[in-house]
Amino acid sequence: MITSRRWLLRTTTALAAMSAALAPAASPASAATALTVQTQPTLRRAFPEPPPAVIARNELGDLNVEAPHSMTGYSRAKFPHWAKQYGECDTREVVLQRDGQNVVQDDKCRAVQGTWHSEYDGKALTAASQVDVDHMVPLAAGWRAGADRWDNARRKQFANDLDHSQLIAVSAASNRSKGDQTPDLWKPPLRSYWCTYSRAWIEVKYVYQLNATETEKTALREMLDTCTER
Repeated sequence: MITSRRWLLRTTTALAAMSAALAPAASPASAATALTVQTQPTLRRAFPEPPPAVIARNELGDLNVEAPHSMTGYSRAKFPHWAKQYGECDTREVVLQRDGQNVVQDDKCRAVQGTWHSEYDGKALTAASQVDVDHMVPLAAGWRAGADRWDNARRKQFANDLDHSQLIAVSAASNRSKGDQTPDLWKPPLRSYWCTYSRAWIEVKYVYQLNATETEKTALREMLDTCTER
């Protein structure tokens, strides 16, 4: 029995070696292609869709209610943002490419051409200088909601999150109007975007287990009421 097993092992090994020898060698081009596939990042092509309203309502109900924390010690530097994602491309440039149309980037990954639609106010933008990449839940708002207790690694993740609905390219004017305000103090001028905005805001707070105030939760419920599917 042992001899049979050894013969079977030797036969199997020999056949494998023969198959490898007979297989056509990969051409340099195909090898290069395989390497490219492995090293190129997987890029999103759209703003990450937040959960539907019915789930957002449940997540909103689970948010811990707490008064805003002190801004003592806050600094944007404690949220290392616009981190490198790949090559010369940082988070901001990745979002500009993702959210724009016909975006052309230079060898430093800077957007030098393209158009963008600002979901907050409906403006058409024709230059990257007119565009801001907004943190759905602003860094300072996150600090007041519990990020003051995080370490810098967690804050860096929050500031550069491309997997959830935390980053979006919008008009500089709307982003600066928003500042670090929560939905009870600021809402997108376009009421038609309230549904997506509230779902996105809730998702980010839920994923990162950030607190909310009662007035903030009330405003978010009102915004969710604008969703077609409730």
